[in-house]
This record gives sequence, structure tokens and C-alpha cells, in this order.
Amino acid sequence: MSVSVVIPNWNGSQRLELLLKQLPAQTSPIAEIIVVDNGSEDNSVEIAASLGARVIRFQRNLGFSAAVNRGVEECRSTFVAILNNDVLLRSDWLERLVAQLEVPGVWFATGKLLNANRQDTIDGSFDAISRGGCSWRCGHGRADGPVWNQPHTILFPPFTALVMKTELFRRVGGLDERLESYLEDVDFGLRGASKGYTGSYVPGAVAFHEGSATLGAWNPGTVRQIARNQVLLVAKHYPIGFVWKFGWPIALAQLLWGFVALRHGAGAAYLHGKLDGLRMFRQMRGVGDDAIPGILLESERQILDLQHQTGFDWYWRIYFALS
Repeated sequence: MSVSVVIPNWNGSQRLELLLKQLPAQTSPIAEIIVVDNGSEDNSVEIAASLGARVIRFQRNLGFSAAVNRGVEECRSTFVAILNNDVLLRSDWLERLVAQLEVPGVWFATGKLLNANRQDTIDGSFDAISRGGCSWRCGHGRADGPVWNQPHTILFPPFTALVMKTELFRRVGGLDERLESYLEDVDFGLRGASKGYTGSYVPGAVAFHEGSATLGAWNPGTVRQIARNQVLLVAKHYPIGFVWKFGWPIALAQLLWGFVALRHGAGAAYLHGKLDGLRMFRQMRGVGDDAIPGILLESERQILDLQHQTGFDWYWRIYFALS
């Protein structure tokens, strides 16, 4: 089966060069590498072209979602791997994930992401979302260990590093470009899960992630977009009458996330993001899908189970105690 690789990029020439130089070491063949450049002002385009990638260049930064969508539109392969530019892969990463996609009913696969600077620490595994509209990159910051070595059926494909059937992207409809960056993969997962598409977490497929390398985890722009998109996930997916069913978990989860942002000096960005989300709420409002409440409950139970096994973050301890 042929595999295309899509790499969104914005001013990441050094990281991009490392990734492109490493990809030929993959034990599974790669049919093509597509770099979608979001109007970089460094020499990313020249480096990508010199290393054999096909480059699609935007004149300005249109966001992660737009870059991924354009890259996948250009794919000519059965499978597509989507990689952040700050990811490095073990040589068998692609082979392990492609093998999993040949299992009936598996539409996407992701592996274990380790922190590139602390390789005994989980950067992420798979995503989950609470009833409150806030998500967790499961395992983030935890020590690597047996819990993270167990395969899982998963609902939410994190777009940091994954492989999927190209057909899935077309069936689900691509990433929502109104979300730009952050939580666009959770939105994609909700749409896919509501249609019955699931994937696999394959812990033996190991990659290393620098994490928030472009702007930084608590950059005001990052916080503002996350805070806004938390509101927009509720607007798009939660059913009519959601206030009665999910009002308290939503208020609790998003208020607690505000305290996290405040502790990192990003309280103003959080408030601006929530205001942005409320201004966009009506235009983003969907009718909701009957499957969404069950998906939210299943995903929240997964968060609770993993927190029990690995120790509670204060955020989730308070959320579950009060919700």
C-alpha cells in the first residue's frame, strides 16, 4: 500500500530539515512527501525542495487546518501520514502503523509520543475529551511505563503524528479551517466517532516530539485559540438542550482551564479567547448528533480511568470531584 507524508510548516526550517533527512530511514516505503508551507519567512521552502519534498506554498499563514487539508487533497496514496515538523520517528514507526491500518475496521493509527528532550516522559498517546469540552492529550507529562504500553481502540486521532486511510479524511470532511489550529483534531475525532470510525493506539510505534516548538505552550496566541476552540467544540457538537445536560461540566471544565492559564501568566489571553468563542458561537452552532453524548461519556470515563492508574492532575481531580 502506498503512503504519502504531509508536513504542515511555518518558519520551522531547522526542525523541518531534521525530519526530512530522517524520513528515508523508515522501513516502510514512502511514495511522496508533501510540505505545505504557511507563508514562512525563513528558508523552509528551499530546504524542503532541496531534500526532495513537493512544496505547496501559501502566501500567508492560514493555520494548521488549512495546511493539512491542502496537503491531503494533493495526496495520491491509499494512506496518508500527517506529521508536525517538530517530530522525529523511530525507523519502524510507519511500518507498524500501516500494518495496523490493514486490520478491518481500523481507520487511523497513532503511536507513543515521547518528549524529545526527556525521552523517559510521555508527550502524548491519544486524545480524549470530557463532557465539559476540554480535552487531554492522554499521558502528557507522565513517566513512560506499562500503562502507556497497552494498545487501545481510540476515537480521537491526534494530528501531531498519525497515519490514516486517505478515504477517511474525505468521508469525515477534513479539518475545520475556522478552528485554524488547536483542537481541530478533536473536532475531527468527534465527527468521525459519530459516524462509527475508530482507530488504534499502537505503543510500539514510537516518535519523539519537541512540543509547542513554533509558539510555545503558553504563548498568548496559543492560549487564546485553545480557549476559543473549547467553546466552538460545544457550539458545533453538543445537542440542543445541552445546557441542561452538560451546563455544569462545561462551566466547571472551562473555568478550571482558565485557572491553569492564569497560573501560566495567560489569563488575559484566556478571557479574550472565550469572548471570541462566544462571538462566533451562533455562526458555528450545529444541531448536534444523537451519538455525541455517549461518545463524551465514553471518552470521559477513559480520562478518569487513566488518571486513577497514573495519578491525578489537580485539574482532573477537581473536575471529577465536582462534576
